[in-house]
Amino acid sequence: MADRVFWQRKTLAEMSQSEWESLCDGCGKCCLQKLEDEDDGTVYYTSVICQYMTEDCRCSEYEKRHELVPNCVWLKPEDVDNFFWLPSTCAYRILSEGRDLPVWHPLVSGDPDIIHAVNISVKHMDLVKDNQIPESDWQEYVIDNQ
Repeated sequence: MADRVFWQRKTLAEMSQSEWESLCDGCGKCCLQKLEDEDDGTVYYTSVICQYMTEDCRCSEYEKRHELVPNCVWLKPEDVDNFFWLPSTCAYRILSEGRDLPVWHPLVSGDPDIIHAVNISVKHMDLVKDNQIPESDWQEYVIDNQ
């Protein structure tokens, strides 16, 4: 049991803040703007991304993100039952569903850039910043459901 890594030994709720944060693979998909169908609850991803996303798929304002963007995604262990909308490749969703991290995840591979090499991140997508188009036009940017 001791040779198992923290994400195999602990539930999401048992993880320390640093363990929790390390689960993020840096794909940037949670920073894509999403639209929810009011009738059936389906969440649609768009190719519209937060204005604070950098070219290396990081937030340029991470520490102040919730002040600057009040509806910014804030994943917390107590919200694990609501992680269904996260991309199927997201470690938080994967672990909440009882699966193990894939071989390409940076915690498994040891390579923080592998997420881009295996084309799971938004780095190579044709994106538009959310401050460049009105929210009323976001539906024109819907992409395949993640």
